[in-house]
Amino acid sequence: MSASRPRGPFREGDRVQLTGPKARMHTVTLRADGELHTHHGVLKHSDLIGQPDGSVVANSAGHDYLALRPLLRDFAMSMPRGAAIVYPKDSAAIIMQADIFPGAVVVEAGVGSGALSLALLRAIGQDGSLTSFERREDFAEVAKANVETFFGGAPDTWNVVVGDLAEQLPEQFETGTVDRVVLDMLAPWECIDVVAQALAPGGVVICYIATATQLSRVAEYIRGTEQFTDPDASETMVRGWHVEGLAVRPDHRMVAHTGFLLTARRLAPGAIAPEVKRRASKSSYGDEDVELWTPGAVGDREITDKNLRKRVREAQKAATGARAAAASRDEADASE
Repeated sequence: MSASRPRGPFREGDRVQLTGPKARMHTVTLRADGELHTHHGVLKHSDLIGQPDGSVVANSAGHDYLALRPLLRDFAMSMPRGAAIVYPKDSAAIIMQADIFPGAVVVEAGVGSGALSLALLRAIGQDGSLTSFERREDFAEVAKANVETFFGGAPDTWNVVVGDLAEQLPEQFETGTVDRVVLDMLAPWECIDVVAQALAPGGVVICYIATATQLSRVAEYIRGTEQFTDPDASETMVRGWHVEGLAVRPDHRMVAHTGFLLTARRLAPGAIAPEVKRRASKSSYGDEDVELWTPGAVGDREITDKNLRKRVREAQKAATGARAAAASRDEADASE
């Protein structure tokens, strides 16, 4: 199945975003006998099935609801999560900074809940390939279900490998055959050597990193290999604006720091990059220094096994509905 999005009227199994009174948003999977219950009344799913995207329907109390298929950013923010997701603002920056192009051979690790995988699959098109490595099988299950829910099935361009990138990347790819590598993991420096081997000359490695200490360590490790250009680090912040008549001001809340991005390009074998002159700095530290700044140490919450199992079930249920909707569309298209 290609990584395309459905269009046309809503069908059973479609994921639909409903915006009702006071701009309250609900995301549902359509079922013939399904109902959305709120304190504003009941909205039957059957009133939506067969309606075009962008329709407005009323519930039992006469309140209007706008129905739209979720955009990728909306879906990523509302889908079941095993691990924390890469936010849409960072996914967009990764696509641009790593220059993910149609037809590219891309590797990512780890897959998490699949938010970044969705963006990468969109970017590589039908002629590219994405191989996603994930150490935890339960996280991989959530990610696969989320991707199938969004696309209505598993894209032909995607392969999920449960295992350690450092061990399995050389088995999956020959030397110099990968265009781009995206690392979203706790210790990306552990994988840089095998990434250098897999990347084609001029290829890009981009790391999504949570803390400043991790950023420093992976940057110094990349420099130490002498196989890459000097790494470039950045972060992306997004601030919305309230615009209503003459009342134009920044929103009170913003999506600020979520992670750092660090990029570098693979040099040709034997090439030596021109020396970059910089001030001397303290670059030596041990594992205990990094441990002080891991996500757990700075307060990031870890999901419990019970909660994770629940989210796996939610994601797989949504994927089942999406596959049914896709099959229904294929049958309708074949009969036309």
